[in-house]
Amino acid sequence: MQSDELRALVEEIQRQRSERQTVELKTTRGGFPGRIYDSISAFSNQDEGGIIIFGVAEKPNFEAVGVYDPDDVQKKIMEACGQMEPKVRPLITLCEIGGKMVVAAEIPSVDRSLRPVFYRGAGRMKGSYIRVGDADEPMTEYEIYSYEAFRKGVRDELRVVAQAKLDFFDHERLTRYLSAVKEERRNLSTNVSDAEILELMGVVRDGKPTLAGLMTFSKYPQTYFPQLCVTAVVVPGTEIGDADADDARFLDNARITGAIPDMLEESIEFVRRNSRTKTVVDENGRRQDRPEYPVKAIREAILNALIHRDFSVYAESVAVSIEMYRDRFVVRSRGGLCGGGSLNLLGKERPETRNPALVNMLELLHVCENRYSGIPTIRRELALAGMAPPEFAIRRGDFEVTFWNNASISIANPETADVSAALLAFCRTPRTRQELAEFVQKSQYYTMTTLVQPLIDQGKIKLSIPDKPKSSKQRFIAAER
Repeated sequence: MQSDELRALVEEIQRQRSERQTVELKTTRGGFPGRIYDSISAFSNQDEGGIIIFGVAEKPNFEAVGVYDPDDVQKKIMEACGQMEPKVRPLITLCEIGGKMVVAAEIPSVDRSLRPVFYRGAGRMKGSYIRVGDADEPMTEYEIYSYEAFRKGVRDELRVVAQAKLDFFDHERLTRYLSAVKEERRNLSTNVSDAEILELMGVVRDGKPTLAGLMTFSKYPQTYFPQLCVTAVVVPGTEIGDADADDARFLDNARITGAIPDMLEESIEFVRRNSRTKTVVDENGRRQDRPEYPVKAIREAILNALIHRDFSVYAESVAVSIEMYRDRFVVRSRGGLCGGGSLNLLGKERPETRNPALVNMLELLHVCENRYSGIPTIRRELALAGMAPPEFAIRRGDFEVTFWNNASISIANPETADVSAALLAFCRTPRTRQELAEFVQKSQYYTMTTLVQPLIDQGKIKLSIPDKPKSSKQRFIAAER
């Protein structure tokens, strides 16, 4: 970072009046901060890294107050980074703002195989932090385990369920599976017994079912793992807790159990029966019924949650959840992206597979394709339906996918509508100035200066090209909820 870039960043923070996911402010008015280990750890443990700015006070007005001694601040930063495990190598920048000297330490992201980065004085369990919004929070035991499991190549779906019995497997499904293995895995088609096939494919280990085998073939896996199920709710409003006129908080509420193939079909049926249907007339005068959400996209989202969830002991008490709101559909499952990676690259590059043995079983049963086509299918189906792109997020170990149904993206009466809320919903897809003006039915000047700029100042709308705000290629995007 150059000095002018640091100055521009501070000015942007002053306009927005907030810290952010990648920026932390420290005042140093009374000397060097007592602890910055949590921020160093948190920034090192996220893919984007982060910047700690010394000499800018959050209260009262995010003003540049300067540092007491730039040389000592730099020395203390290096000392703190040297006490991390592994050691962190910051990039330090200085600049003068309003006659005050400000110091910034860019904290680089550390390779996932070396995470979590932690303060040695507190140890791995108490010295590991993660960034949540503009705050640094201690990592949970589960979050720390997730990194260690990745580093050690732990295969949680292959752990043995000693108390489970093969007698309770769906033998018709098991027979179909064995036939598919012999047909599609030719090297297992001769001179290999059925018992050997089940061992080789990870369905059993030493004659006992594995967790993957249980979740694929058992008639009721929830006997042993009650929360390895799906909880599904329909909410009358846009947030949990909203109620209808009769004070009902849920319009439908179900706990869906069984093996993964059974939970998949029952979950799709739950969404289907609770979805609204829109009737449209095409150019030839024919009436067509269109579901609220494309069925193929729904299937892929639920399937991904079921087969790519984390099956570790730290996650087995958390169910996959389906939440249907008035304006959106959300699927949430335990476990972030396996092996790290960027959310922006989902569906564009081949990710690591968290549960390969389980996926292989379901591929042979023709439940899934195992060709990395799920995310592209979701994107394509939503685009064909004229809907906003899906939103993917990772929140404290949970992976979320959200489909917006466009119910809130309309302004029937601009004079009485909640224009700000509608604009934020509209900007879930990047928009041009002209599109925004047409949407609110106002002049472009009025739209941008009176309606959009306040949302930018509040950090609710972001610019696609922040360093060139007047660019003709500028797009306006709603910040993450």
